[in-house]
Amino acid sequence: MRGYDRALPIALLRARESTLAPFRADLDRIGLTVQQWRVIRALAEGEPRTAGELSEICVLMPPSLSRIMKALTERGFIARVEDGDARRRRVRLTAAGREKYAEMAERSAEIYARLEAAFGTDRMEALLDLLTELRETSDRLNADD
Repeated sequence: MRGYDRALPIALLRARESTLAPFRADLDRIGLTVQQWRVIRALAEGEPRTAGELSEICVLMPPSLSRIMKALTERGFIARVEDGDARRRRVRLTAAGREKYAEMAERSAEIYARLEAAFGTDRMEALLDLLTELRETSDRLNADD
């Protein structure tokens, strides 16, 4: 068995926490949690989404997403989109949600650019490719079990 410091889940968690640290300070300043930002960011990049779609895209458990969506709705950042199929409840960003996105998006891009410049663009692309391959491999293995 690998040592604790070389365990993949621990290494991934440590990398996650380290890379999120600069975002947290800015998100705190504008009154968002990391999870709320993920939902806003996902909605800013595309069409209205269902809770199921957001859960998968944002890597959030449905009960957590429900609480996040309730808070974002109460704050006026997201709104339900009327749909012919009442079973499909989709949400979109409101004007206030788009403003909140714009408030963080530029700073987010600066943080990413700084990290990528220090780590190296080629290495960052390779890491992202490897992480995608690792996830796909793990998904296949989990489906087989």
